[in-house]
Amino acid sequence: MKHRILQAGRLLPSLERRLAEEFDLHLLANEADPPAFLAARGHEFVGFVSSAGIGASAALMDALPNLRVISSFGVGLDKLDLAAAKQRGIAVGYTPDVLNDCVADLAMVLMLDVARRASEADRFVRRGDWTKPGLAAFPLGRKVSGAKLGIVGLGRIGRTIAQRAAGFEMEIRYHSRRPVEGVPWAHEPSLTGLAQWCDFLVVITAGGAGTRHLVDAAVLDALGPRGFIVNVARGSVIDEAALVRALVERRIAGAGLDVFEDEPRVPPELFGLDNVVLLPHIASATEETRQAMADRVFDNLQGFFREGRMVSPAPLP
Repeated sequence: MKHRILQAGRLLPSLERRLAEEFDLHLLANEADPPAFLAARGHEFVGFVSSAGIGASAALMDALPNLRVISSFGVGLDKLDLAAAKQRGIAVGYTPDVLNDCVADLAMVLMLDVARRASEADRFVRRGDWTKPGLAAFPLGRKVSGAKLGIVGLGRIGRTIAQRAAGFEMEIRYHSRRPVEGVPWAHEPSLTGLAQWCDFLVVITAGGAGTRHLVDAAVLDALGPRGFIVNVARGSVIDEAALVRALVERRIAGAGLDVFEDEPRVPPELFGLDNVVLLPHIASATEETRQAMADRVFDNLQGFFREGRMVSPAPLP
């Protein structure tokens, strides 16, 4: 008999087809009353497929008393209750590494865009302002090559961003709880100190309670009126209210944001600002990377049931 798997949300059609062929798959999204369905039939499922945006709470796991494995589409673990999974002996898999390149690429895109005012210039041309007689010339941007880059979090993606930035001859430092062995970049023990030093601050640390509002008003003030911030991590890592105030009051030069605290809701105060680039959480959103993530979700599940181990097990506390 096929293992009975429950899926939360919708994933790539190709992944859903593979899951349905290999397992006895049921989509929770098809249920009119998911809590009632879980109460009545949650005991049937031994596997759960989720995503970084949805996760799996302790309450959800409790509703699945025979759950043995969770396979998550994404690298973020902040919405997965890993402590509860560990207590229950539930294996958890996720999709690291395969998205490093695309997330790092987008970090560079946001940095270049907000500094060189590319999106702002595009709007300038589309409005017809370039052809209006007597209108002031488009304002100057900020040079990125040779600038100082501070990276918040030097994990897999942080190191890939640093490698990209080296091609722009940027001077690089990073902040993390402890120095990372074997890297050529200087560790800055103080996040405020890193913000004060750098021209561009890129946030790529893990989300969750431990990093909530790690970048606060004090860090933004240290970044200063000529400093830019880029966030390709989780919206919760930055105090969004403090960031909005800093941008509106021009206490920092600008921001490139792919993530927000309450997605998909974005603070409306940001919509009218030209010193902000806003993206709808698309750092890993390329055909190649999303397919690689889908393959990893499937391989994690298949590996668990066939061999008792996953390709990419999540680090449990």
